[in-house]
Amino acid sequence: MQHFIKGIAAVAVAAGLLVATAPPGDAAEDITFLFPAPEFLPAFTPYQLAKAKGYYEDEGINVTFQVGKGGADVAKQVALGNAELGNSIGDTPIIVRANGLKVKDVAMLGGKALTQIIIRSETGADGIDGLKGKKIGVMSFQDTTYYNLLGALAAVGMTKEDVEIQAVGPAGVMQLMISGDLDAISGVPEWAAAIQGAGVDLTIQPINDLFPATAQAIVASDDTIADKPELVAGFVKGTLKALEEIMTDPTGASTYLAENVPAFEGKQGMLENVMKRYNTLVYPVASMDDLGKVDPQRLKDVQDFYVEHGIVRTATPLGELYTNEFVN
Repeated sequence: MQHFIKGIAAVAVAAGLLVATAPPGDAAEDITFLFPAPEFLPAFTPYQLAKAKGYYEDEGINVTFQVGKGGADVAKQVALGNAELGNSIGDTPIIVRANGLKVKDVAMLGGKALTQIIIRSETGADGIDGLKGKKIGVMSFQDTTYYNLLGALAAVGMTKEDVEIQAVGPAGVMQLMISGDLDAISGVPEWAAAIQGAGVDLTIQPINDLFPATAQAIVASDDTIADKPELVAGFVKGTLKALEEIMTDPTGASTYLAENVPAFEGKQGMLENVMKRYNTLVYPVASMDDLGKVDPQRLKDVQDFYVEHGIVRTATPLGELYTNEFVN
């Protein structure tokens, strides 16, 4: 158990949170893929598995992973052409396109929200509506964990004035929950795993049941989509192939990563635990035919909420926020 806690806490704290195979002889195209947080976080295992198993190479892509400074920075660097593709939350284009950064979701890694309301069971609350007057932690007031929390509160007729929201950073969300200085957090599955691993009983309320927030997404600039569609399609194909393996065989996927990726050595149990949480809370889709597809109605609902609450000033035409042309 101690080994499990150490493994998941280490990676979570570090977060700070259709082209055929290239013919023989063709040189693989070098690209940069940007993460919003350290690449060895369990949230990013679909990409790690795809790279380790050669799925990107099969598509004629030689990918280098680099780390940005959060989802908004990923979108900025992708929009500026400093990286061909990146990972962010699916609602990121809603926020950044309003600031002139022309990026789109090109694939969604799951059909449900990435974030959850994670509650200390000793509060007696079985959902967010029982947290009036309580302390709720988020990474920052410019982070999706905060925006999603506002949506969840609104869904039960509450506002930020009904609770005490604290921005405590990626380490604080776990440490202060473990110490009991927070009653709840808006967070991701691996944070809950780390807190429970430290012996804290939790009640977890999926934000997806309250507010149509989004999962992680692969984002690309309008220019890359127009100029390198085969590259985008190949990267999406490789990633979704790995994601499907995680969904259908988390034991096999976690074992492969633990045996083949140095950052995950000795962490098979932790990885499998977190993958199973994602398989329940984040990845499920109506059918496997929908895997990777952006749900335009969900994206519209999120944007409507953001406009209504002043998170963005004006709505962007829905077609500018996403494309499903590279899925399947």
